[in-house]
Amino acid sequence: MSLTNAISAIAVVGAIIIAGEEKSDMSTILGAVAVFASTTNIVSGFLITDRMLKMFKRKEAPRA
Repeated sequence: MSLTNAISAIAVVGAIIIAGEEKSDMSTILGAVAVFASTTNIVSGFLITDRMLKMFKRKEAPRA
């Protein structure tokens, strides 16, 4: 899972570069959409990874 997050981080960098070039309004808008989509992908990837890791933690025994 962390590998896909790293790939998405590279996509964020590329999207920021595209959005910052200001060649046309359309490229800026599409770059901003790409930044948003990649950032959402990274955050949800970390949330899913955290949830998966919590499944493997031992539960505490109930106290009597």
